[in-house]
Amino acid sequence: MRTTLRTPDPVIPAAAVSDETATTQVVLAFEDNKLASVLFGQYGQNLALVERKLGVKADSRGNHVTLEGSRSGVEQARRVLEGLYEQIKRGQDLSSGDVEGAIRQAIAQGSLFDFDSSRPRTAFEEINLRKRPVRARTAAQDAYMRALKRHSLVFGIGPAGTGKTWLAVAQAIQMFERKEVDRIILSRPAVEAGERLGFLPGDMREKVDPYLRPIYDALHDLMDPRIVERALEQGDIEIAPLAFMRGRTLANACVILDEAQNTTSMQMKMFLTRLGENSRMIVTGDPSQVDLPNGQVSGLAEATRLLKGVEGIGMVEFGAADVIRHELVQRIVEAYDRLGTAREPRK
Repeated sequence: MRTTLRTPDPVIPAAAVSDETATTQVVLAFEDNKLASVLFGQYGQNLALVERKLGVKADSRGNHVTLEGSRSGVEQARRVLEGLYEQIKRGQDLSSGDVEGAIRQAIAQGSLFDFDSSRPRTAFEEINLRKRPVRARTAAQDAYMRALKRHSLVFGIGPAGTGKTWLAVAQAIQMFERKEVDRIILSRPAVEAGERLGFLPGDMREKVDPYLRPIYDALHDLMDPRIVERALEQGDIEIAPLAFMRGRTLANACVILDEAQNTTSMQMKMFLTRLGENSRMIVTGDPSQVDLPNGQVSGLAEATRLLKGVEGIGMVEFGAADVIRHELVQRIVEAYDRLGTAREPRK
């Protein structure tokens, strides 16, 4: 059984004005050395991430780790490490993204001293798939996952790396596995740096594959590859180029439109009006990466403006702080956002 040992509170310097600024120290002992090694990460990289994000010092010795820092920082680090250890004990893989997500969740929760690591974390939403569970890692992802469960049409808008498409695919797979829908339909406008489908060799699927590769990657990450291939062959998972959606009524399906910022106004209207009985639509896009010809209005921007506040439609906006790829991606997005703001004409 894992035990948590706390050292006696140190003497608080006279200059300290509150418990929050006082330094405290906690020693955590994990019962399984092998699992503790996984928790700490290769060369202690997970502990280093905890240190950097929460402003504490984490020193590991065998299956023990000593946390030192402010009372709130140490408590948040303790919750992060104990929660992740329980995740590993349940046989779940641990990635740097999981560590990042646990840290974000601990910060969002604040200093809660009644935390029980033996219970699964429930503060953020979770999608349970046959292959593995998918958990929200940021407050925006949590809101997005809640919207996906509640609304028939959801817009996920924001920069690259925020998990918009990945979570949309996870929701579609969950509905498919639970037989809430009969099909998953994946669509994306074929607009990439001036190229068109006709310039690519092969049949329709081979032409569309390069454009839908991020969705394919998500499918194989969240489902058994053999099931994915069989579902594609049987038409249970369908690749439908946006231009070929006209005239269809999509019933009993979960439909995902990715890279929607590259749709025209008429394409977006056509797509949204395909929604049939017992179907869900998820539209994702990054308004800052529009590849349409100059002067062409993005269908995503127009749709979010026209449909904002409409009952039954969910809209979730992600920001640079929600980027969950390499931390440099977040800084890159922030830099480009600053450039865009600087270029805006003064009113």
